[in-house]
Amino acid sequence: MGSLFRSESMCLAQLFLQSGTAYECLSALGEKGLVQFRDLNQNVSSFQRKFVGEVKRCEELERILAYLVQEIQRADIPLPEGEASPPAPPLKQVLEMQEQLQKLEVELREVTKNKEKLRKNLLELIEYTHMLRVTRTFVRRNVEFEPTYEEFPTLDSDSLLDYSSMQRLGAKLGFVSGLINQGKVEAFERMLWRACKGYTIVTCAELDEPLEDPETGEVMKWHVFLISFWGEQIGHKVKKICDCYHCHVYPYPSTAAERQEIQEGLNTRIQDLYTVLHKTEDYLRQVLCKAAESVCARVVQVKKMKAVYHTLNMCSFDVTSKCLVAEVWCPEADLQGLRRALEDGSRESGAAIPSFMNTIPTKETPPTLIRTNKFTEGFQNIVDAYGVGSYREVNPALFNIITFPFLFAVMFGDLGHGFVMFLFALLLVLNEDHPRLTQSQEITRMFFNGRYILLLMGLFSVYTGLIYNDCFSKSVNIFGSGWNVSAMYSASHTAAERSRMSLWNESVVKHNRVLQLDPSVPGVFQGPYPLGIDPIWNLATNRLTFLNSFKMKMSVILGIIHMTFGVVLGIFNHLHFRKKFNIYLVSVPELLFLLCIFGYLIFMIFHKWLVYSAETSRAAPSILIEFINMFLFPGSKTSGLYSGQEHVQRLLLAVTALSVPILFLGKPLFLLWLHNGRGCFGVSRSGYTLVRKDSEEEVSLLGSQDVEEGSSRMEDGCRAVTGEEFNFGEILMTQVIHSIEYCLGCISNTASYLRLWALSLAHAQLSDVLWAMLMRVGLRVDTTYGVLLLLPVIALFAVLTIFILLIMEGLSAFLHAIRLHWVEFQNKFYVGAGTKFVPFSFRRLSWKFSDEVA
Repeated sequence: MGSLFRSESMCLAQLFLQSGTAYECLSALGEKGLVQFRDLNQNVSSFQRKFVGEVKRCEELERILAYLVQEIQRADIPLPEGEASPPAPPLKQVLEMQEQLQKLEVELREVTKNKEKLRKNLLELIEYTHMLRVTRTFVRRNVEFEPTYEEFPTLDSDSLLDYSSMQRLGAKLGFVSGLINQGKVEAFERMLWRACKGYTIVTCAELDEPLEDPETGEVMKWHVFLISFWGEQIGHKVKKICDCYHCHVYPYPSTAAERQEIQEGLNTRIQDLYTVLHKTEDYLRQVLCKAAESVCARVVQVKKMKAVYHTLNMCSFDVTSKCLVAEVWCPEADLQGLRRALEDGSRESGAAIPSFMNTIPTKETPPTLIRTNKFTEGFQNIVDAYGVGSYREVNPALFNIITFPFLFAVMFGDLGHGFVMFLFALLLVLNEDHPRLTQSQEITRMFFNGRYILLLMGLFSVYTGLIYNDCFSKSVNIFGSGWNVSAMYSASHTAAERSRMSLWNESVVKHNRVLQLDPSVPGVFQGPYPLGIDPIWNLATNRLTFLNSFKMKMSVILGIIHMTFGVVLGIFNHLHFRKKFNIYLVSVPELLFLLCIFGYLIFMIFHKWLVYSAETSRAAPSILIEFINMFLFPGSKTSGLYSGQEHVQRLLLAVTALSVPILFLGKPLFLLWLHNGRGCFGVSRSGYTLVRKDSEEEVSLLGSQDVEEGSSRMEDGCRAVTGEEFNFGEILMTQVIHSIEYCLGCISNTASYLRLWALSLAHAQLSDVLWAMLMRVGLRVDTTYGVLLLLPVIALFAVLTIFILLIMEGLSAFLHAIRLHWVEFQNKFYVGAGTKFVPFSFRRLSWKFSDEVA
């Protein structure tokens, strides 16, 4: 897997690819995913590069395959999404594959077009039959009167009212019939009345069943209409209005015999269309089923081919234009695999001259590669969200595997809640190969990707729940309490003990609502609980007072240890980058400043815990008062925690006061002294090994030196610093800002770790409130209705526990744990200013068909 402590060692390699073998070599490299290509044609437009024609061909093939996938999915044909990933197609097969796909597309489009025409004709004929069936009762015309009708006069010369006989109106009586959408009927009738001034008779009836629209394919409700009008001008208006409202107009038969003839002809044509349509659909399905067998492999091959040509566009040609030159970043551990991939590609293409590579020196900063597996990937993603690590600096993800779930568990500590979270994560881990989980929605996939983080968070929460002795807000008495209540009664003690100790009797028990156990009484406190908090504290009224004191001190201790560890990790960075002056002038003063103040606070906490017992606890001084008086000397005299405390505190404050000016001025003055040619002190550089840019002054310093790796300080002597400009003011200002930020940050960051105490208290109190409001009420109901009420109470308790205490409180503790690692821990040593190593790998391509359908 590689080292998780630091990123992989990288080198810059130059590939020389023969024009005939370049495609095969890059295909082999894409399968292995070993190198990251550099773009050597940054000044060349994408449309002017060498292989732009091949990329366009791949895009055309992608368009055809997207159309095929769309038609296959529309026909409800399952796509064989297998695990096999075929290699990129050989160049000899690309033209053949393109011709096959183009021929298949033309055939499919023609068959689909014919099918749509047949379907549209069939739907129109079905609409026509429904129209004839409904309009049969609208108008009944007698054929025998038609020869005696007179010609209808024009509206301009004669008024309609001059004709007293309705039979005269039938001379030019016309009909328009068809179907209209249900939602447009009222507006349609209103428009006809206003535009035709009442010279139309509209009859409508709703169809019993919805029909499919021939144009859109949408199933909707329809109304059949029959419009009777007289006059050619009004007839033109009626037809225009029907077009505006997208009515489906069909010819209306003038006689019953004509109606019968049309009906018989429609039935015959509908049967013929059904037969032809079924045969067309069967043929289309056969073609699509055959195409579905290979479309999965074709999509993968075209994507790989397109990726190869995109990468080839990043290469440059040599002067003879017969050889492609590429520059790649490659891990040093994979150089042998890179050579084998080039040999495999040359052998596959049958070239006489193989492609080869060689490493080249560079001063550029390589990308950062940290190899992960399914367990460490989630923790590395949390670190990368803050910033990709600089090249070869210490990776915090290795330590976050333990510290992150532990700090989360300190805030979330509950045995029951942690066990539920552990079971949920364990279920995800055991079913991690299930396709539904790997292809789930975004929220579910987020939980799935962090399954191992959840697993450890639940496991650590179980541990801290045992330490807090908290399980769904209740304590678990496993080993028996270390407190004995009966020893507080006066009857169990001698007269001398009763005279000097506050003991209980019947009167005290009867007249006092609150009784206090005194651990100084013999037999009351028999020893600490073997694991965690004694369960008797769950019954005590001063439980919060005791737990607040314990958790607050615990938060300060954990926070200071965490920050100190971060400063120590910074020393490993300085040693690796051969900047020993940073150890003496930065890291050591930072450690002294942190430990002399806050490390001494931890010492006082542990000293008070270990030295003072129950008998002497009333004489124990306050740690807070002692800590404040430490900065106020010569202040008020106190009893102190130990003898010689004042001298020790003055020594610590003196060391702290001396470390601050060293932290502010030590590094700038040393760099100025080094710039003036006074010598080198543990600074060396080789190639791109020391390109980690901590500050502006180190860039100018290291850029002007040329100290080879392996040479000692005595051999090199004093080297003059020449070259780039050295700005002492800027260096001094940068170091002063960093020092002020660190000194103030030690105080604010220590206070920030008190969130461990606050969230642990909030979680315990929420759990207690939920138990008191639900479970306690359900358990106190009498036996008659208690069982019936307890079932819904338990169900509601489980739902609220999951959504409030597990999800909401868990998310809150998760975010606070992230903040403690990003701000309080990682800023002590982690720069996070690198670029991620993105290899040319076919595994990074997406094979999902949903991505192909536009």
